[in-house]
Amino acid sequence: MKVILQKDVKNLGKVGELVSVAAGYARNFLFPRLLASEATEKRMAEFEHNKRVAEAKLKKVRGEREAVIAKLKGVNVVIKATAGEADKLFGSVTNNDISNELEKLGFSIDRRDIHLEEPIRVLGSHKAIVKLGDGLEAPVSIVVERA
Repeated sequence: MKVILQKDVKNLGKVGELVSVAAGYARNFLFPRLLASEATEKRMAEFEHNKRVAEAKLKKVRGEREAVIAKLKGVNVVIKATAGEADKLFGSVTNNDISNELEKLGFSIDRRDIHLEEPIRVLGSHKAIVKLGDGLEAPVSIVVERA
């Protein structure tokens, strides 16, 4: 019996694959747990349509991310922080602080997409990398000044 997998099934296949299984396995295990559906002509056509729609959405999202990355290159973020002697900060500059400053500049970047080599604990110029997945990344210059 041919079935279309609705979820990943260990040792069988991934979502959307068309696989051939025994009728009893499909009827007693896959169908009740909503892991698969029978591969009829209508469901195959519907699945192919949904697949094309999902690919189009992914292409659009990737295009938007590429545009954001292009705008981010060369952006300088200035953060004001209180510091003691020897230019050491009281605390540190976090990904959340950088995300908030980027939002003030018009970029909507999640804090989890900002990667620092190490926490920023001194005044001066530092580098961060914004990674938006699929190999899309842009360096961002961060300048920490005394408040």
